[in-house]
Amino acid sequence: MTSTGNADAAKRAGVALAATSLVSLPLVAGFFGWLHPALDSFSHFRVHLAVLLAICAVWLLATRARLHGAVALALAAGAYVTAYPPSSWDSRASAAVLPAAMDEPVYRLLQLNLQWDSPAPEKALALISQADADVITLDEVSEPWRARLAEVSDAYPFRLDCQGDPKFGSVMILSRRPMIDAEGSGCRERRGFAVATIDFDGRAVEVAAVHLAWPWPKTQFEEVRDLAPRLSALSDATIAAGDFNSVPWSAVFRTFVQAGGFAEPVRLGPTWIHKRLPRRLRRLGGLELDHVLVKRGLRLRDIRRLNDAGSDHLPVLTEFSIRDQPPAGQVAFARTSGAARPGGS
Repeated sequence: MTSTGNADAAKRAGVALAATSLVSLPLVAGFFGWLHPALDSFSHFRVHLAVLLAICAVWLLATRARLHGAVALALAAGAYVTAYPPSSWDSRASAAVLPAAMDEPVYRLLQLNLQWDSPAPEKALALISQADADVITLDEVSEPWRARLAEVSDAYPFRLDCQGDPKFGSVMILSRRPMIDAEGSGCRERRGFAVATIDFDGRAVEVAAVHLAWPWPKTQFEEVRDLAPRLSALSDATIAAGDFNSVPWSAVFRTFVQAGGFAEPVRLGPTWIHKRLPRRLRRLGGLELDHVLVKRGLRLRDIRRLNDAGSDHLPVLTEFSIRDQPPAGQVAFARTSGAARPGGS
């Protein structure tokens, strides 16, 4: 090879190595999210960065820097597996999903971020009618959405409506089953967190609707920190669902799970993509921001993403049953004919 050829090869290897370093730095930084929320923000793009790093690694393998390419490929594979280990590739086969006992009734919860300015609200309303859920947790319930949700008030006569931001919306819980006047039930003052205690055939279950702020530099970490005392007070029969605006391997999400004593969540795969991007790319290149968490008093039967419902988020449908719990024995308080009482922490 001529000196000119050697120089060109060295230049290509240098460019490939620089690109690899540029991608690997934020990828590695995301693993140190427990040190500072700024680092944790990088963790949300771990899968995307791992794929980019793998591409750079293949590029390096085609140059003289083959050893660097092999190391980069190993790092990319390892990072991806921390996000989606093989055990999570089939959510229905997850150890967290257990068959219900023969004598346990199975209930349904539908989680949906409506998208406050959804261009196709009729899709979400059709899904609500078709899903046959016992309880529904909703995010981004804006004023136009409140008017449209009146169409399902007969099917869901009980609701907890946390009227917050009139434009971007707040959380709401709809239920076919009576809501119980229990300590801790109600809306959180700050923003997207509410708890409704619901009577499921004489058993009380706390249903939490969650919509956290974006990660750093937004206030997500502070919200989770402030929520920790309320999360620790939740009963063993609790199911929390919502748009957490955080991926399941992020430090802030792990803090939420540990503070509430929730079981290890099932990995659902991407549920959100920016509304300006093609929605057909959501399941492949989106972010996994919507989650359903249960505590030990409940048994998770099934959990899955549903098809597009007119929002930038995918709906999530969960089936669960209740382990042996004390009877509810209290009086329902929140019907759609009246405003739900704010309360809680």
